Amino acid sequence: MKLTVHNATGQEVEPIDVDDAVFGIEPNGPVVHQALVATMANKRAGTATTKTRGEVAYSTKKIRSQKGSGRSRQGAIGAPQHRHGGIVFGPRPREYDKDLPKKMRRLAIRSVLSAKAADGSLRVVDTLGIEKPSTKAMSGVLQALGFERSVLVVTAEPDTNVRASSRNLQGVSLLPAAYLNVGDMLASQGLLMTVDAVRGAEALWGGERAAKKRAAKAEA
Repeated sequence: MKLTVHNATGQEVEPIDVDDAVFGIEPNGPVVHQALVATMANKRAGTATTKTRGEVAYSTKKIRSQKGSGRSRQGAIGAPQHRHGGIVFGPRPREYDKDLPKKMRRLAIRSVLSAKAADGSLRVVDTLGIEKPSTKAMSGVLQALGFERSVLVVTAEPDTNVRASSRNLQGVSLLPAAYLNVGDMLASQGLLMTVDAVRGAEALWGGERAAKKRAAKAEA
């Protein structure tokens, strides 16, 4: 399939051919959902904790006699029913990490890329043209390309100039192609990729077809 390419001023230039296995598949919703759940779970710290009755800093001595006072039977002051006592079944440090098979992770990324290419929320730019940090220049590029809401900018490699230019823009996030993930793509309304980032995505997630293309180029 072909993707329209724009320049930094929003004008259309020569389109590029892209791998259908990355940008033209039928999105797999259940796999995307599993990948998103795994992404969100892996972000959880799992450090929430409470103290049990054995950990609170109180004496373990019985607070009053068992009988004779006319009051209820009580044990130590650190028991759960007392104020500032231990917590019963409270949260303890744990891991929420979820892992997915490599093929499922790749399919989820390809599904989201294909869905954004199909609904028009994906824009491809030949180059961002950010040679020095400039928030105004970055904002101008996004406006010229028609992005009005949140957008994820994907470059081939980490770019310090682009990062410095976009960090003060609300709703704009930046990722290198190698770190592209389902969570960040779904969190943004739009997706802006450079041509080099598109080629990087094809090389990373194109599967067997991309491997064959690379082998053919190497032999040539």
